[in-house]
Amino acid sequence: MRQRATNVPRYGDLTSAQVRRAMDGATLVWPVGGLEQHGPHLPLSVDLDIPDAVARQVVAETGGLLLPGQPFSARSLPQSGGGLHFPGTVHLGGSTFIDYLTDCLTSLARLRPARLVVINGHYENEGLLFEAIDDCAQATLFPDTEVLAFSWWSLVADEWLAEHIPHFPGWHAEHAGLTETSLMMYLRPDTVRAERPSHDAPPPAGVYRHPVDVDAISDRGVLSSAVGASAELGERLFRQLVDGVVDLLGKPPRDS
Repeated sequence: MRQRATNVPRYGDLTSAQVRRAMDGATLVWPVGGLEQHGPHLPLSVDLDIPDAVARQVVAETGGLLLPGQPFSARSLPQSGGGLHFPGTVHLGGSTFIDYLTDCLTSLARLRPARLVVINGHYENEGLLFEAIDDCAQATLFPDTEVLAFSWWSLVADEWLAEHIPHFPGWHAEHAGLTETSLMMYLRPDTVRAERPSHDAPPPAGVYRHPVDVDAISDRGVLSSAVGASAELGERLFRQLVDGVVDLLGKPPRDS
């Protein structure tokens, strides 16, 4: 059984004088998440905690440097995140978020690492993140760097879901549901409250309606069900995610 990684090489621990040499053949791994309500049972930090844990494990198993996680996100939408009427969510507007990511990516591009891996954990970030990366690519800011970006749920195979979560409601409705609750029970059990809320009518994928009927979408910030969540399921899912990233990377450059 593989051990969970805690202490891994971190970009922020370098001195300025060490950076240039450290970038030679390096892989940088950047968790991008958010601070968003996740029902009455999960902390606001879920969308960063999960990609950060995956990133740490990937660095431990394949080499590289862990970048500090990005804690703020694009706007929470009612049909995929419960919306802004629940307290606690901190967000950036779409254009501001793209500009912010583009500036961060531009700074990282100047380092000329061999590879930049971006692991997203907030549903509404995905399109804006890809747009920022594409803007940088069109400006040829990454002539010598391979950029690999994805949301963690994109690594979960349909076959795995069919075996472990046969009544899966779709990723748009998994907000604070079975997968996130199970992952947090494994990764940060001290932050998970005892309640397992359920919402019997997950919103349809890709349908957006105004004005928003808050209670119909979710009156508790949960879009499907957390009933049946377990640390054991969370561990199996976590291993699936890490294996998926390692497979994507192939044989990445290792720190010397």
